Amino acid sequence: MIGGMPIVLGKPGVDGLHEAVGVLREWQYDGAPMQLHPGDLGWFWRFGAEATAAAVRTWSREGQILAVGLLDGPQLLRLKIAPDAQRDEELAQQLVEDVTEPDRGVLMEGKVYVDAPMGALVQDLLFDNGWDTDEPWTPLRRDLTEPVKDPGVRIKVIGPEQAHVRTAVHRASFDGSTFTDERWQAMAAGLPYADARCLVAYDDRGNAVAAVTVWSAGPGKPGLLEPMGVRREHRGHGYGKAITVAAAAALRELGSSSAIVCTPSSNAGAVATYKAAGFQQLPEIQDRRRDA
Repeated sequence: MIGGMPIVLGKPGVDGLHEAVGVLREWQYDGAPMQLHPGDLGWFWRFGAEATAAAVRTWSREGQILAVGLLDGPQLLRLKIAPDAQRDEELAQQLVEDVTEPDRGVLMEGKVYVDAPMGALVQDLLFDNGWDTDEPWTPLRRDLTEPVKDPGVRIKVIGPEQAHVRTAVHRASFDGSTFTDERWQAMAAGLPYADARCLVAYDDRGNAVAAVTVWSAGPGKPGLLEPMGVRREHRGHGYGKAITVAAAAALRELGSSSAIVCTPSSNAGAVATYKAAGFQQLPEIQDRRRDA
């Protein structure tokens, strides 16, 4: 500890989510290591505020939050660290101890994963403690300083009265999806959704064929696409590119400096779609994995 002040692991509760979302907004900047974004909490919010609060962890010193984690399931911690604390030795050591010991209330026993910023000291310490690297992910980014061209298909911004259209497209795009109208309403009631939009693309017959949700972190900061999907029966016709271009345009309207997205590197089709929509492929990132 520094000056007698320890790093404190916390669970913010529903009332503390505002502060956690706020620091995540502050920590976003172009060129930052691509990890946890306010939109990731916003998308998780479909399970409700209480469930979101239960999945969030914070690490603080003297009341100042230095890291925010989201338990995206009991086996995966997605972690964002304050820009000036990436190489903080005390914080990194505390993070390693807290994710390693199940009784700390972060990760379970057995196989678990930590999605931490590349280049952060915690990555090195996890490796030193026997954590391996997992499958690679590909981040992509599109600069939004210039206007975005028309996507070439009809795009509609979805409000509460069309939530059923948005959720139906999502369920038809992702195997095993549980995104219901009720969960859309819960997501839309969450703090991050004040700076978010749901978009749906339609074909020339009026069918809803693709959808995306975009999340702003505030003017001049990167905005996130999470999630984007095309109905299975409408793939291969350019709708993924079209809805992604529309997403970039929506984020630009919200004041975002860039649009960012991340997909498994094994999903070559998704990587190609984002590149076709003007996104630049960035160096791969990998989670840390403990097998036992």
